[in-house]
Amino acid sequence: MYTFQELTNIIEELRSEHGCPWDRQQTYESLKKCFVDETQEVFEAVDNHDMENLCEELGDVLLLVMLNSQIAKENGAFTIEDVIDGLCRKMVRRHPHVFGDAKADSPEESLALWNAIKAQEKAERP
Repeated sequence: MYTFQELTNIIEELRSEHGCPWDRQQTYESLKKCFVDETQEVFEAVDNHDMENLCEELGDVLLLVMLNSQIAKENGAFTIEDVIDGLCRKMVRRHPHVFGDAKADSPEESLALWNAIKAQEKAERP
């Protein structure tokens, strides 16, 4: 079974000078339609309760996340590690009922807490 680090290395190799011509020419803009298409395929797999296809389609969405992150790394903007770190920080910050002292006893309370924290974060942005 491959590891996440091996996936990162594969994506880096695909984008390298001796990698795949299609992967090398991709940009954030060119991958937008791919995101739409792959997300739609995830929805279809969910609607069809097709777990095998869902697994594959989620992999395709992850591929697009990885490609965008590799392009960002090449441009000096951010890395996949930055994406993961930001996501982990957000999950911990927006779940104080799990990782802190807040209480949320229902899905509705959890969502309300999430939305309140999200609104506060947006208000604090420059």
